[in-house]
Amino acid sequence: MAKNLPQGTNKMPEVLGQALSGLPDRWKNWVIRGIFTMIMISGFCLIIYGGPLALMVTALAVQVKCFQEIISIGYSVYRIHGLPWFRSLSWYFLLTSNYFFYGENLVDYFGVAVSRVDSLRFLVKYHRFLSFCLYCIGFVWFVLSLVKKYYMKQFSLFAWTHVALLIVVTQSYLIIQNIFEGLIWFIVPVSMIVCNDVMAYMFGFFFGRTPLIQLSPKKTWEGFIGGGFATVIFGLLASYFLCQFQFFVCPIEYSETEGRMMIECEPSYLFRPQEYNIALFGASKTITMYPFLLHSLSMSIFSSVIGPFGGFFASGFKRAFKIKDFGDMIPGHGGIMDRFDCQFLMATFVNVYISSFIRYASPQKLLNMVYNLKPEEQLQLFNQLKDSLEERNIINLN
Repeated sequence: MAKNLPQGTNKMPEVLGQALSGLPDRWKNWVIRGIFTMIMISGFCLIIYGGPLALMVTALAVQVKCFQEIISIGYSVYRIHGLPWFRSLSWYFLLTSNYFFYGENLVDYFGVAVSRVDSLRFLVKYHRFLSFCLYCIGFVWFVLSLVKKYYMKQFSLFAWTHVALLIVVTQSYLIIQNIFEGLIWFIVPVSMIVCNDVMAYMFGFFFGRTPLIQLSPKKTWEGFIGGGFATVIFGLLASYFLCQFQFFVCPIEYSETEGRMMIECEPSYLFRPQEYNIALFGASKTITMYPFLLHSLSMSIFSSVIGPFGGFFASGFKRAFKIKDFGDMIPGHGGIMDRFDCQFLMATFVNVYISSFIRYASPQKLLNMVYNLKPEEQLQLFNQLKDSLEERNIINLN
């Protein structure tokens, strides 16, 4: 079966291959990886300049490509055994899951604006019910496609599709949520993973001697430790720089008056310098720093210690099917999934971290819920809130 699976290669542009023909294979791969790493970093910076919408579109494009690379392996099995409808069902479930998850974000952040359009109000109110109906169509479609003698294989591929959706679509949904909390919650974690990957490769290439894990024989303890220290330092420096700009620290909210997404706010205390008293050797010293740097330290430790295990997991997956890479789209790196295997794990951590330690009840989201109530329910809420505020002497309307 492995002979029929897509094999990633280190193919490169012909001109570049000729220019590097005199180098040993080890150094040739190093140069190619370096060149295309810089190209990808430059592209990432350009997308950030394009703003939150460009980042969200990119997240969707990356999600689709990663899903395609994972499903292509299963599709090779499907073609071998002549099983019907697997590829069509896989893409149908991808569209259905995206309709649900991205619709959830749309309802949360733009529900009021969308509800004011009569033709879209039905989609907002019954979004989850419609999503469930779409899934049921796919479920019935799958049951009708079952073929005698291949039940076990078809159910295995059905599970394959859903695991791929869990890994790819759910994580991209969390990435979008992180973006809406403020671009800094997206840019810093993504940059940490990139830094850790690059510096671990550099330290491993020049100083690596001690193997780290059998799943990835080329990974070394020297690269793992060196990349970890570099990531912590980089995370603190990047966070300090980004904390100074509203564009990066303000939550993204929809302005009804402007009719568009806005990134304007009074930065929270996390992004304003605070004084801290530190006792060292019996002496007290006051330092001034952004509180976000402490959260950045937590994220950098996770990206250095736990983040690489996303890559190890992907390595184990590829070894199970005897493939080198998920694809060959990026010379020297493999496929898109080969570059984003750690990013998905990091996105989940950041979302959980924000929910546990950062996020508070947003007035904007509460207002969205209030605006979706019936007029009599809004009036009832107003009277109850007014009575409560008067009893606590917060307001006096008499």
